[in-house]
Amino acid sequence: MGQILIGVADFRVSRNFDDLLITYALGSCIAVTVFDAKAKVGGLLHFMLADSSLDKQKAAIRPAMFADTGIPLLFKCCYQMGAEKRRIRVKVAGGASIMDKENHFQIGQKNITAVRKIFWKNKVFVDGEDTGGDFNRTVRLDIATGITRVSNSKGYEMVI
Repeated sequence: MGQILIGVADFRVSRNFDDLLITYALGSCIAVTVFDAKAKVGGLLHFMLADSSLDKQKAAIRPAMFADTGIPLLFKCCYQMGAEKRRIRVKVAGGASIMDKENHFQIGQKNITAVRKIFWKNKVFVDGEDTGGDFNRTVRLDIATGITRVSNSKGYEMVI
């Protein structure tokens, strides 16, 4: 399999059956995977922050850094490869509270809330989710099967 690493504030879309999209070390960040089984198109986004109004200039350069600019871009790129909104299955992981044990800044929770609002507003249903907690996650999307797997340093792995 061709492993394609997606870094922080980045995304990839593929329709190559040999591709495995992977992102590591999701703390408060969120990974969104999308997959259209008929078009065999999938994508993975690793965003950091909920709202691009925090830094419009940075959002223009790196739209995948923010939920409100990265999620629409992910969907748009999938549509350009033949995916259709009504067929796309969406999975979400991350949004933990790692460095902020007292949860003063609530970055993870703000990211989770932003994702839910964006999808609710656009009538997109989340088909699987593994969010919150106080641990890092790794997310893998297998383009051949559309399966999204989540694992963490505590030793669990699950399909969402």
